Amino acid sequence: MRKIIGIGETIMDIIFKNGQPTAAVPGGSTFNGIISLGRLGVPVTMITETGNDKVGRIILEFMADNGIDSSSVCVYEDGRTAVSLAFLNEKNDAEYTFYKDYPKARLDVKWPDVQKDDIIMMGSYFVLNPALRPKVKEFLEYARSRGAFIYYDINFRSTHAHEAAELYGTIVENFGYADIVRGSTEDFHYMFGTSDPERAYREEVSKRCKQMLCTDADGDIRLFTANGTKCYPVTKIETVSTIGAGDNFNAGCLYGVVKNNVGRDEMESLPFEKWDSIVASGQMLAAEVCQSYNNSVSKEFAKRYTSLL
Repeated sequence: MRKIIGIGETIMDIIFKNGQPTAAVPGGSTFNGIISLGRLGVPVTMITETGNDKVGRIILEFMADNGIDSSSVCVYEDGRTAVSLAFLNEKNDAEYTFYKDYPKARLDVKWPDVQKDDIIMMGSYFVLNPALRPKVKEFLEYARSRGAFIYYDINFRSTHAHEAAELYGTIVENFGYADIVRGSTEDFHYMFGTSDPERAYREEVSKRCKQMLCTDADGDIRLFTANGTKCYPVTKIETVSTIGAGDNFNAGCLYGVVKNNVGRDEMESLPFEKWDSIVASGQMLAAEVCQSYNNSVSKEFAKRYTSLL
């Protein structure tokens, strides 16, 4: 079976509601999706880093409990595992405060073996960070040379909006590596100064990657391909926390890619019927994770979902 390799940060999310802490959950943009995929029975590996401290050990134990291969985790001595405080507003959307103490030497790991059509899931500031970029690019070049399928979730937030011009070259370079780009209207606003996904696709993404998915909070999902576009309505649900919604949309889409046996060579000619299945899987996981304080789908949900397929 194809494996999925995530590359991104790990962090401990402490979640606050009405000014009170309600949960502490291992997290990270790519990490959240990898945990869900592990629970769905997909072979998964995580390339990341964590401190050799109590919080780091909790995260490593959490990975082991969920079947995640941690052989490419850099465990550093000089520094502490990152922590975030996530404050939920009345819409259960989160505002974050981060506490990070990283060492000078970063991501000193052995790359996992990559075979043709193994999937690389990447995104967020982690893959743009100048301190990490040389190592990230080294891995992407290796993965591309092996024929990997690369999924890039932009996940570019307001905290880095002031760096948009400086990071532009790295962002579009990532588009060039990707077989699917997933962005939100918020991402495009902060990166390119437009919330219009059609314009972002036409002017920026399509020159480098022909497949793009755009999400818009609880608005419709839009698919852009060389063969046309499609809009997918989103069902409104009552949410507990939206942390991890986009991350699990990514996980669901990649689960759909695996289950539909979609290889990178057929992406540009993929029929809309297969896209329908891929997006539906993404929507299902995103909706599920919004109904708890967990950053990933539960093991119980994963068991039910896989039994239906």
